[in-house]
Amino acid sequence: MGLDDKMRNKAEEVKGKSKEFVGDATDNERLEAEGKADQTKAKMKQAAEHVKDTADDVKDVFER
Repeated sequence: MGLDDKMRNKAEEVKGKSKEFVGDATDNERLEAEGKADQTKAKMKQAAEHVKDTADDVKDVFER
């Protein structure tokens, strides 16, 4: 996974936290839920990319 992908996913997570915070502060349930969904989406992408990175590492070990 490239650094740009990691940065993009982290930015999406931060954006979600911001939406959740603003939604909570303004009693906007839709915005708060949207923020939580953004965070979940970003975390799922990060987990999938971590699995891919680990698989690449394992592949490298067996290719030696």
